[in-house]
Amino acid sequence: MSTLLRQKLIEDLQLRGLSSRTQEMYVLAVRQLAKHYEKSPDQISEEELRQYFLYLSKVKKVSPSTFQIALSAIKFFFELTLQRQWSTLKLVRPAREQKLPVVLSVDEVRLILACVHRSRYRVCLSTIYACGLRLQEGIHLQVADIDSQRMLIHVHRGKGSKDRYVPLPGSLLDLLRRHWSSHHHPVCLFPDSRWEGGSPAAPIGPIHHRGVQRAFGLALRESGVRKAATVHTLRHSWATHLLEAGVSLRLIQAYLGHATPTTTTIYTHLTPQVEAPAIAAINAVVGRLWG
Repeated sequence: MSTLLRQKLIEDLQLRGLSSRTQEMYVLAVRQLAKHYEKSPDQISEEELRQYFLYLSKVKKVSPSTFQIALSAIKFFFELTLQRQWSTLKLVRPAREQKLPVVLSVDEVRLILACVHRSRYRVCLSTIYACGLRLQEGIHLQVADIDSQRMLIHVHRGKGSKDRYVPLPGSLLDLLRRHWSSHHHPVCLFPDSRWEGGSPAAPIGPIHHRGVQRAFGLALRESGVRKAATVHTLRHSWATHLLEAGVSLRLIQAYLGHATPTTTTIYTHLTPQVEAPAIAAINAVVGRLWG
């Protein structure tokens, strides 16, 4: 993809108001399409596009979520950047994926976090769990986002560019204060490791998401927890633990930033306390068969 074409795509993504992370994923998806055919993406025909989607699903067998990202990116590029209204882009749909997320127990979360040896990663991951944050929301937290008077964290530009507030546990506030005193960055709570208390004008932003993911992966292996967990599993686990503790589904929905209750209700399938009455009723009914 030429520099001019790539820049036009990025500008279109910015005009649409998509996040920087989404922009990165869309550009990468279009680059992968171009690499597959070894030519500029604006030279690709509709039939080649059709065959590429078949290749992703039948040959490469990518997950439905990966397929959806590729479809969304390529559709954006061809329909909005190139202004091509092809029927293939209206036909293609990813397979429906209905998987329950992996959830860690409180003890497993504690064990994994204890195995994160670098302080900046341990505190960042602890914050992600303690507030139910997405990875990008966690690493981009700023000092000004911490409201110690109201004991809230202001999450800016979450998924869908929506702001929200989440409760700030007192123990986490103490941890964040100790962590900030170790680096004194004027803006970022979790600055890049190149920051060593330099000038406020120094162009050092937050830590990279890959570093946080790598630290979690290493800690997971060291902990001995045999679950296919990721950083995002901390968010799922937090929501499940709140539901188990009796917090209403409506509040959890607001804390997570879900647009509809439907997304949040998935956690009711992961919570023994919520399902206990139903299980007791099933046992009573089925027990009559052999009683």
